[in-house]
Amino acid sequence: MKHLLSPLDLSVDETEDLLNLASRIAKNPEKFSHCCDGKKLATLFYEPSTRTRLSFEAAMINLGGSVLGFSSADSSSASKGESVSDTIRVISCYADICAMRHPKEGAPMVAAEKSGIPVINAGDGGHQHPTQTLTDLMTIRELRGSLDNFTIGLCGDLKFGRTVHSLIRSLIRYKNVKFILISPKELRVPDYIREDVLIHNNVEFEEVERLEDVIPQLDILYMTRVQKERFFSEDEYLRMKDFYILNKEKMAAAKDNMYVLHPLPRVNEISVEIDDDPRAAYFKQVQFGVYVRMALILTLLGLDKTV
Repeated sequence: MKHLLSPLDLSVDETEDLLNLASRIAKNPEKFSHCCDGKKLATLFYEPSTRTRLSFEAAMINLGGSVLGFSSADSSSASKGESVSDTIRVISCYADICAMRHPKEGAPMVAAEKSGIPVINAGDGGHQHPTQTLTDLMTIRELRGSLDNFTIGLCGDLKFGRTVHSLIRSLIRYKNVKFILISPKELRVPDYIREDVLIHNNVEFEEVERLEDVIPQLDILYMTRVQKERFFSEDEYLRMKDFYILNKEKMAAAKDNMYVLHPLPRVNEISVEIDDDPRAAYFKQVQFGVYVRMALILTLLGLDKTV
């Protein structure tokens, strides 16, 4: 039985197979509408989510399956002190596969060790967010035709942003990908990403503070929000939250074929005036997320070879 706790749980070839399946689903979703008839997905969300939880639910429903679960720790037995290990043992009696989001790093790994069903990490603290990464990879590949040979700017909260950490770990496996890390000093990528991932693997990258200085170089701009829930100090959050705002003036300096991605939700780091720009790809990204999760559910349930 296979779980997905990190995007690196899938090899490059396995990732390619999954993205190919997701592309097939995108072209003809109706063909897959009964692949999971009789199957159940449990969504175990210990912290709030809109896109990820509903995307998983939409994915399973689109495949003909059904969904059960909870949307906050307060609405589960966690509020009574039940451990993750006990919860997953119980859920394994009810469902065929589960997606778990948890504020503590490593919680989905603990669940996977005790689970009788495949576990998908739907985000654990500031650690990993593998299905968002697979969504990001599909979006880049669909827009550019390849995951090789481009420059990506990662902008905003690079310290606490689990989507950024997961994406960097995945993209270093492809050819000639250059990273430009755009953040204030207080929100730079942590040392374990800079030293252990980028420098250790001899990956080309640079760190800058001003988006305006580098936006003409970018093929992909990956914006992130400053996450209030990751800060211990309200004052520190308020000081950082408006550090980067992407507007028409900044976009005017970008390439005509530079695409803007964002894992969402946004607060105000992308002005709504950008939404109608053909380079704004973040709502396409949301749709690709459904197809990726459909492909992942099929793969982990061993149904991918039957379609």
